[in-house]
Amino acid sequence: MTPREIAVAKEFIVTVPDIGDYKDVPVIEVLVKPGDQVEKDAPLVVLESEKATMEVPAPEAGVVKSIRIKLGDKVTQGDALLTLELAGAAVPVIPSPAKVAASRVIEVTVPDIGDYKDVPVIEVLVKDGDTVAKDATLAVLESEKATMEVPAPEAGIVRGFKLKAGDKVSQGNVICSLESSVPAAGATQAKTSSSPQVGGTKSAPLSPAKPASTAAKAPQTAGEFLAPWTAQAGQLPHASPSIRKYARELGVDLAKVKGSGPKNRITREDVQGFVKKALTGGASGGAGIPPIPAVDFAQFGAIETKPLARIRKISAAYLSRAWLNVPHVTQHDDADITELEAWRKTESEKTGVKLTLLPLLMKAVSEALKEFPEFNASLAPDGENLILKKYCHLGFAADTPGGLVVPVVREVWSKNVTQLATECGELAKKARDGKLKPDEMKGGCFSISSLGGLGVAGGFTPIVNAPEVAILGVSRATMKPVWDGKAFAPRLMLPLSLSYDHRVIDGAFAARFVVGLIKRIGEVAKG
Repeated sequence: MTPREIAVAKEFIVTVPDIGDYKDVPVIEVLVKPGDQVEKDAPLVVLESEKATMEVPAPEAGVVKSIRIKLGDKVTQGDALLTLELAGAAVPVIPSPAKVAASRVIEVTVPDIGDYKDVPVIEVLVKDGDTVAKDATLAVLESEKATMEVPAPEAGIVRGFKLKAGDKVSQGNVICSLESSVPAAGATQAKTSSSPQVGGTKSAPLSPAKPASTAAKAPQTAGEFLAPWTAQAGQLPHASPSIRKYARELGVDLAKVKGSGPKNRITREDVQGFVKKALTGGASGGAGIPPIPAVDFAQFGAIETKPLARIRKISAAYLSRAWLNVPHVTQHDDADITELEAWRKTESEKTGVKLTLLPLLMKAVSEALKEFPEFNASLAPDGENLILKKYCHLGFAADTPGGLVVPVVREVWSKNVTQLATECGELAKKARDGKLKPDEMKGGCFSISSLGGLGVAGGFTPIVNAPEVAILGVSRATMKPVWDGKAFAPRLMLPLSLSYDHRVIDGAFAARFVVGLIKRIGEVAKG
């Protein structure tokens, strides 16, 4: 038969893009409805994580066919949001059906994992004989710096799977074979272009039906879906790669965490709950700190219970971890900024850029880090090596209605104070508006926490933002009488509080850093 051409509509599913390590992110706004015509890059849905707000744009122009979520739903990277219909090109269509399908065997190997060899298998998600869908995870590998899921290249039946948790593999090693159903040789079928792909999820192909052998195995009953997951001998706890990474960041042993998700899968909330118990001595292997006894405050008078903001709840675990794991020492000193303050005001008027003290301190800190590279470093996990960084990204504490966040200004060595002032202002505004992206709060080498704008005139003890090894606290500058060798003169003095990790930095070295920093603060105005 001769093929004929007809115009078809292309459909694809818009999914949640990469949103970092966050899961179960709330949908706070749905901007479209079925039938709406949208342009490319037009915002469709707004999501809000603990620290950032994200708009999901339309990848192409088209018509919204259906919406799969509603306001208040919680979504994770790869979840379907809506279906978008595009005007399609003409494609050949064959009126006769395809011939009977036959099977073929595909060899599944370890994909490109960089220069790593003998990478451990940390989780096995299938067994011999299982039927899997295309892109279903077969096994999870974990190198020194990354976790990788090995997906099924096609739908089919797993054959010859012999891997177990703890085995070590390298690129090209055979994992298993996959028995996949394909059209028989000589079968005539329509040849269509690949469906668009957004966020890692492909839309359904234009051909009508998939062979039964390629369908993913679905639970038959609710009981099967909710059946407890039991770790096999040597198998690690049931958790996704992002949850494993989150647990590593908090120093949590997942083997001690009880999962509350389907089949006892460990969730982010399970890890946070474990940390909370550990900090109060309520979990095995925790800090062993006696818990604060619960008190019924209502017996003393009227009370009101107010939930903590999400940012504060998340920050609590990180701050507690840093305070318990890092032996803190804080040194206090004053920097004379009389000339610097006069220069700052003049420069602001000259350039028209609002120049605050923060970018000036950033420039001085960045120069001090060149002379004292141990402050621009992190202690290796083995505790025996120091990782020196050849770049300078500085974080600064930003006060927001939801709590404290730390935006990071990158490549400070290559920027002047005007550029730093502009970038700090932009990041601070995004922080207040709740629009910071996860990547804008990562990679810091050293942090600055300034309470001067809030009126704090004395010193304080900032907590080191681990895995950084030091943080500079800045209070409000005040006029003080300073002896110049002949008489007391009024000078504008800025209180500085340097907290540092005593495992890496000793008192004498910290003292030299502070002296060097104060000298550089005085030199910023000189260019």
